[in-house]
Amino acid sequence: MWTFSCPLIVYGDGALEYLAQVQGKKAFIVTDKNIVKLGLTKLVTDQLDAVSIKWEVFDEVEPEPSLNTIKKGGVAIGKYQPDWVIGLGGGSCMDAAKAIILLLVRPDLEPDALSVTETYNFRAKARLMCIPTTSGTGAEATWAIVLTDTANDRKLGLGTTECMPDVAILDPVMVAGMPPLITADTGMDVLTHAIEGYVSTWGTSITDGPGLIAARQALEYLPKAYKNGNDLEARKEMQNAAILGGMSFGNSMAGLGHSAGHALGAIFHITHGRTVGLFLPYTMEYLINGSEETTARYAEIARFCRVASGSDKECAKALVAKIRALAKEVGQPLSVKDCGIDKAKYDESIPGLIDRALNEVMTMTVTRVPGEEDLEKIFRYAYEGKSIDF
Repeated sequence: MWTFSCPLIVYGDGALEYLAQVQGKKAFIVTDKNIVKLGLTKLVTDQLDAVSIKWEVFDEVEPEPSLNTIKKGGVAIGKYQPDWVIGLGGGSCMDAAKAIILLLVRPDLEPDALSVTETYNFRAKARLMCIPTTSGTGAEATWAIVLTDTANDRKLGLGTTECMPDVAILDPVMVAGMPPLITADTGMDVLTHAIEGYVSTWGTSITDGPGLIAARQALEYLPKAYKNGNDLEARKEMQNAAILGGMSFGNSMAGLGHSAGHALGAIFHITHGRTVGLFLPYTMEYLINGSEETTARYAEIARFCRVASGSDKECAKALVAKIRALAKEVGQPLSVKDCGIDKAKYDESIPGLIDRALNEVMTMTVTRVPGEEDLEKIFRYAYEGKSIDF
């Protein structure tokens, strides 16, 4: 038996006006200081004020939120006792909101103990809304929560199916001001979600559709949004691609690009979208070299996105080349070396990178599961920017 979960999605011009329909008395907004500074929080609170919903802002979320931040949020939400929790920002803010709302009903819970096997019933007290201000993570359409164990330099993949947001609001005004670098970082995340979700061994025909559309829209509209942030059509289509990518991989699973990217990001503190986008073509080459099944799936994406025609292997390789060309066009690193990481420090980190990647569930949802030896080679090839030939 399979399930497909997604929130109520409110999208397009004026989507924030949906807040006027919300039934509630108090909202707890989980965000970061930059979102407040940019005035995006006020766009939300103005709507809440108009319908006499009280609100409180918790703006201490940092990139890749730490366990300690979630605990602070848990204390604050416990004092405020809202009936709505709103994750406002990028994936970090939305993930933090998902974790913090659980502490509303379980203040004793250690954040790293969140488990998919437990039932929390937080909706007895509050409902969950997500309003993304980037177009990338798809966190507004998944129940996954990524937190950081700063003491051990480890990213933790947590969550429970209960943490699927009730409502996701996609208003282009919230992403129109994204600078080019963040547009590129988060856009590569969209593409990685779409492609890895489509080829995941846990995928089904129900998850395929959103993944295909997300891949096509990202390939077409990311360069446009990067070059001209005022291109509202591109902004809207990237918002749609992000949530579709989340719906795809969130109901199937991501893959090796995420396993390797999480490991690199945890140790060297590089943004999530940049690291997974960096490893996507390398891990695709690895799968092409050892799996006819996944090669055929990549070929389906390439044909649907009008990247190439021909044999499965020709199309799959053309898709890899297209991804590398896109990354270059939007100023993304094509190798680990391009990230400015010292070679000696990187070499020292290889055992830790392998250990982290091996402990990611996403390493197991591909048709060619690597062991330590192959992972080491992938990490070393990616540093030099060398195509995978094994």
